[in-house]
Amino acid sequence: MNAAQDQKRPPGVRGDLASMAEALAQFAQREFPQAEPAQMRIAVLVPCFNEEAAVATVIADFRKALPSADIFVYDNNSSDRTVAVARDAGAVVRSERRQGKGHVVRRMFADVDADIYVLVDGDATYDAASAPRMIDALLSDRLDMVVGLRVDQAAAAYRPGHRTGNRLLTGFLSSVFGQAFKDILSGYRVFSRRFVKSFPVLSDGFEIETELSVHALELALPVAEIETPYYARPEGSFSKLNTWRDGLRILGTILKLYRSEKPLRFFTAIGVFLTLISVGLAIPIIITFLEEGIVPRLPTAVLSMGLLILAMLSISSGLVLDTVTRGRREMKLFAYLSQAPAGKN
Repeated sequence: MNAAQDQKRPPGVRGDLASMAEALAQFAQREFPQAEPAQMRIAVLVPCFNEEAAVATVIADFRKALPSADIFVYDNNSSDRTVAVARDAGAVVRSERRQGKGHVVRRMFADVDADIYVLVDGDATYDAASAPRMIDALLSDRLDMVVGLRVDQAAAAYRPGHRTGNRLLTGFLSSVFGQAFKDILSGYRVFSRRFVKSFPVLSDGFEIETELSVHALELALPVAEIETPYYARPEGSFSKLNTWRDGLRILGTILKLYRSEKPLRFFTAIGVFLTLISVGLAIPIIITFLEEGIVPRLPTAVLSMGLLILAMLSISSGLVLDTVTRGRREMKLFAYLSQAPAGKN
């Protein structure tokens, strides 16, 4: 019907209608322009403590690798010129007075608003050129965390004690929470906004990397590891890590997280252990009672019964706390899902 009407119209009328349609389209495009897709906001977060010798290099390298990113340096009571050097290099410099990397990360995650977060130490040991590749993996695979798997480029980059401790702690974490990471202590990570704004930072010091890994494992978040070069510290920069002290603190953090995230297993194991001791103490007493009809060691019998009561209380506590933990995990998931995912739908 419309085609027949168009054939009946004179050629001039059809031309006028086409010109009018084109004019209306140009008017609509001029008066109601379509909004261009917003560019992803990238924040590079650099916690620092006495990194005067390295922080300028870190800022310059990430400025080159991620030209559109905002670089934030958070100073943690440095006694050298870290603040002045970072400010002269063009970074946004802020401070956190409570000592410890965990406190600094908590402050950074709370203060900085972005779509993608790059967390890196200020010691110039991590490869800034790997950041675009890690961000691409985060967006293309719709991940919430990408960990830089360190590949040392020099013998001095990764001390044997740190390497051994990392393997032991990573293996222990995998046995407790499941296999997902090969380098849980890496300080080079890329996060989605979803992850950062739903992560309750509880640790104070270098245990923060362990807590980040456990958070991802407990909520079954999509994560990945990408190999990145790991370099030795520049001259004049010194590590603040103590192999034994910080290793024991990280091990303690894993145990505390296991207690809080898997209380039923934790307290059931204690209950079983106490039950075995109680039964071991009670067997000779029961045998004597059956043979002679007396209880010759009353204190031992009382101790055995007390241990059995404690075992039952431990298992009961595990059952109650498991319900509480499930509720906490659901609240974390709600906080996670309240944030928009990174990338396009």
